[in-house]
Amino acid sequence: MMSTQRFDAIIIGAGPAGASAAILLARAGWSVVLVEKQNFPRRKVCGECLAASNLPLLQALGLYPAFAATAGPQLRQVALMQGDRTVSADLPVARGALPADAWGRALGRETLDTWLLDGARAAGVQVLQPWLVQAIAGAAGDYRCDIRRNQTTSQGIADHTAMPDAPHSATLQAPVLIAAHGSWEHLPARRAARRGRRRPSDLFAFKANFANANLDGGVLPVLAFKGGYGGMVVADQSVTTLACCIRQDRLDACRREAPGFGAGESVERLLRRECVGVALALQGAERQGAWLASGPIDPGIRLHASDTLFRIGNAAGEAHPIIGEGISMAMQSAWLLCAELLKPGRESLPHAVWQQQVQVRYARQWRSHFAPRLRLAAGFAHLAMRPALAAALMAVVRRWPSLLTHGARWGGKVDCAVGPEALAWLGAGKPSTRTGPAYVTPEQPTMRAEPGAINPITRT
Repeated sequence: MMSTQRFDAIIIGAGPAGASAAILLARAGWSVVLVEKQNFPRRKVCGECLAASNLPLLQALGLYPAFAATAGPQLRQVALMQGDRTVSADLPVARGALPADAWGRALGRETLDTWLLDGARAAGVQVLQPWLVQAIAGAAGDYRCDIRRNQTTSQGIADHTAMPDAPHSATLQAPVLIAAHGSWEHLPARRAARRGRRRPSDLFAFKANFANANLDGGVLPVLAFKGGYGGMVVADQSVTTLACCIRQDRLDACRREAPGFGAGESVERLLRRECVGVALALQGAERQGAWLASGPIDPGIRLHASDTLFRIGNAAGEAHPIIGEGISMAMQSAWLLCAELLKPGRESLPHAVWQQQVQVRYARQWRSHFAPRLRLAAGFAHLAMRPALAAALMAVVRRWPSLLTHGARWGGKVDCAVGPEALAWLGAGKPSTRTGPAYVTPEQPTMRAEPGAINPITRT
């Protein structure tokens, strides 16, 4: 039998964007349900760099002490690697930061995501995990979301966390719906159409972790190679992450050149062969676990002022990961949206009118802060994937290495999209403006976790 529950907000996706939004809204008194299809902790094909501009957000969320004690070394330099050539430059210092917080650091997504989800539970968010979204209906003010329990995770592991008599399907209802899913994890209406489109230029993402690598912990290398780009970083527990995006046609070619190897191993052989910096960093290193792959990635803006639901993180827009701003854009977009959702006016206007006003203000701010990063990332990515253009770029930055420093600054490494006043306001938790009780049916009340400390987890 399908059960029905009502909330103030439904959030789809419990990554950095979704979990951050859930924490902020729950602190303000909203009843929030967070739907996530995977069990945590889980490895994810994603960069692990958090720019220093995000550290005030982590502080406000209560995660900074754990982050400071666990994350990898400060990233003080950036390096551009192509073939046997490397050019290095200093990374810019975050504006107004103390020396201890002046540069970004790297932290495994399996750790960060789990901390944020623990914070959401402690704030009173009802977490449904692992559950899949099956269908979405309704409109602003009355959304209905059909979900079912995910019996098998994407890694093929059965879910044994639920009670045997727990329901396997449910309908969620809320006036506000927030999409915070990954860029290739489309909502039901777009899944079939996206699967039907495949092009040689599609970019697929790969990632692997290595122990005992030779990479300097304070350097963030960016890799340029024919048909793709990538990066390396030393994160928590001295684990070196190697990640890249590669075109479908180049991936097919390198697999033909390495018969008998899996896709990830073929990509690793390619990177070792075509980038001396990768070969030196991985000399004697041991890969931890299998290569992860996903895609095709879908860079671009998906957020529009006319949207009938709210989008944050990669659901709103995705930059080419060559600039390492995915987590920054995810968390900061969640804060921007919540700042608009919690402003006075929700109770005094018809919901559709109120939501449209919020959407217009949020979309304007999102584009102001993030659209330039998408354009910069797209230009840089297309230069890196074309050997002749990448060689010309190398020649320029060898003469003027400070261009790499300026590029990192233009890419958003020094400024947070959330202003200090909004940061303090949201971090403290704004009192609820709701005039009635939480929208939850009596037969299945929202479960509110007791506040508690957020403890670091270790990589597996």
